[in-house]
Amino acid sequence: MSHESRAAAVRFALYALLVLCTALTLFPYAWMMSSSFKPNVEIFQARIELIPANPILGNYVEAIEKHPVGRAILNSIVMAGVETLAVVVTSVFTAYPFARLRFPGREALFLLILGTMMIPSQVTMIPAFMLIKWLGWIDTYQGLIVPRIMTPLGIFLMRQFLQTLPRELEEAARIDGCSRLQTLTRVLVPLCGPAVATLAIFTFTASWNEFFWPLIVVQSTEMWTIQLLIAAMKQAEVVDWGVVMAVVTMSVVPTVTIYVLLQRYFVKGIAMSGLKG
Repeated sequence: MSHESRAAAVRFALYALLVLCTALTLFPYAWMMSSSFKPNVEIFQARIELIPANPILGNYVEAIEKHPVGRAILNSIVMAGVETLAVVVTSVFTAYPFARLRFPGREALFLLILGTMMIPSQVTMIPAFMLIKWLGWIDTYQGLIVPRIMTPLGIFLMRQFLQTLPRELEEAARIDGCSRLQTLTRVLVPLCGPAVATLAIFTFTASWNEFFWPLIVVQSTEMWTIQLLIAAMKQAEVVDWGVVMAVVTMSVVPTVTIYVLLQRYFVKGIAMSGLKG
């Protein structure tokens, strides 16, 4: 076998493996969407059919009419959106001193911040809850959002990206009379699109899928997030899985939309985030 034939065979095997992995990854989502258009009888039949024999919209109609889907999605959007914006802002302003300024204990403090990534969130859950309760923020947006507005991952990601930007840009801005704050907001931040998009996707997805913290803080159905609503539907005495799949399908739309809009910057940010330590 010639070198060209071996290369073609290897390339074909890699593409086949890629197609197989893609199919395995997307299959649960395809089954979820398909099941949202099926009655329960078809969902639990012996053979798996991704194309419904008799597609129905009744599951979506029942989900919207009988369950607070709109309110739950709105609560999740508010929580995830505000948290994402806050994390991006705090990460940028915290990462800048670590990337550009020289001060005693900088490396030790940065390692300490990274070390907090090793602490399980369950360890700080009870102290955070007690603080939220003391502030009177139980069952409020503040209680859902404020304890999560800063992340070590965001600081690390933004620091790594800021270090890839040439210092000559800052020096030119300082010569033009810009302060450090103006240099950061007017020169550096506009160049941080890939890193900001990456951090925004990570934060929004994590916040949207968060279940344990809202379960502790939220006490009324009006403040339910979409994850709490799905959990409540699955704990009902009689579970209508077609309706559950319809709600789950609707819950996926915002995160997929965010990724589609930012995926170009996301890929670039992942590629560049570790270029310089």
